[in-house]
Amino acid sequence: MRKQRSSRTRAELIGTAAIFAALGDETRLRLVARLCDDGPLSITQLAAGFAITRQAITKHLRMMEGAGLVRSSHHGRQSVWQLEQKRLADARRHLHTISAQWDQTLGRLKSFVER
Repeated sequence: MRKQRSSRTRAELIGTAAIFAALGDETRLRLVARLCDDGPLSITQLAAGFAITRQAITKHLRMMEGAGLVRSSHHGRQSVWQLEQKRLADARRHLHTISAQWDQTLGRLKSFVER
């Protein structure tokens, strides 16, 4: 019989699922990479090097903002976007947990097969 996960864990997983959904697009991954490399940037700066409009960049950023991956601040008439490092750390932590669970499962399978 499987152990029941606590409701807190399920809530955390739901929040983490939003992060991975937001990262499940090449354009958004490239935006994250740019913000990691260059720090806070305006939409105009972020759009440089992309073959899509600033409006499309904004749409992607808003989706990522909804997942808590980025936030914007206004400097005059310009919006400047930056990563939310804590949310990336949350995703990393969940991947580490899943990886450890997978390693344990494979270890149990190996022990079973070798009997």
